[in-house]
Amino acid sequence: MKLRLTAPCRFGLEKTLSFEIKRAGGENLEISDGRINFDGDETVLVRCNLTLSVAERVGIVLGEFTATTFDELFEQVKALPVEQFVGKFDRFPVKGHSLNSVLKSEPACQKIIKKALVERLKSVYGIGYFQETEALYQFVFSIMKNKVTVTLDTTGDGLHKRGYRKLSNAAPIRETLAAGIVDLARVRDNDVICDPFCGSGTLLIESALKALNIAPGLNRTFSAEEWECIPKQLWQDERERARAAIKTDCGFTAYGFDIDEEAVQLTLHNAKEAGVADRIHVEKRDIKDFTYPENVTCVLTNPPYGERLLEQEQARELYKALGKALLPLDGRRAYVITPDAEFETMFGQKAGKNRKLYNGMLMCRLYSYY
Repeated sequence: MKLRLTAPCRFGLEKTLSFEIKRAGGENLEISDGRINFDGDETVLVRCNLTLSVAERVGIVLGEFTATTFDELFEQVKALPVEQFVGKFDRFPVKGHSLNSVLKSEPACQKIIKKALVERLKSVYGIGYFQETEALYQFVFSIMKNKVTVTLDTTGDGLHKRGYRKLSNAAPIRETLAAGIVDLARVRDNDVICDPFCGSGTLLIESALKALNIAPGLNRTFSAEEWECIPKQLWQDERERARAAIKTDCGFTAYGFDIDEEAVQLTLHNAKEAGVADRIHVEKRDIKDFTYPENVTCVLTNPPYGERLLEQEQARELYKALGKALLPLDGRRAYVITPDAEFETMFGQKAGKNRKLYNGMLMCRLYSYY
């Protein structure tokens, strides 16, 4: 079955995502800010859920149209052939948002779309009541400047939920953003990387997953696994394909340090859950006592930052200590993400490049040193 698929991502990670989609077999990519639409079949859908490291989820685009009245919205949703996916006993809830559009009320749009789906399925299945007790088909609508997009979520819990991080520290970096930073840092299978503020270990673990070519979705399940329209065997085959692609003979190694013993234990626990504990070494260590582990090629880190004035001053003292610890780089690469616009001054060296990235709703910059 030919499908139009969609994958949202964090702003700034579109290039990485486009590469991953093409590698998974996606075609005819349409790239916009924070999203890529593309063509693919059921195999591409499954493979993308398993392998995309920076996408937030994977959806099926069911329809795109303009609507300025509830009647238009109802009729155009009712025209969508949703019976290709939804069975007579399946669940089909609706959620979404509307921005800068005539149809402003999201609850009203939600009710109209649900009603249209019910009427469509009534006409197909010849029943007047839907029990909605079996597989989940989550419909999502987006209305932007009167343009309506209706998609079907295939992922369930967001793709950042890899399955390895049940526990985290107070300010964890999202897994999908960490994977994007790893890609921007061009971490390879023989790199030796280091994180002086490792927290719960996300940057270290995402580096290991990418270096060893371990599919980030290998140890979790997805909504579309319950669907009748996608063979169970296809999920099994794609998981076997992903397992066969894992690299086991490379020299990748990672070192993590943190002043907090709880963070050290979190990192060790999460690395074990991710299946990469044998590649990651973690110790309790203050940044003031930092020395480079042997053969380190790249530093990736998300140092603490403060929202209140006193915390900000403390954070800037840490940035100064980080600069003293890391500089001179002597041929190593370093990538630091922080929302502090004064980072370069505190660190003691201007970055070769900085790019805007979002950690949740917080605008940050990734400072890159070569």
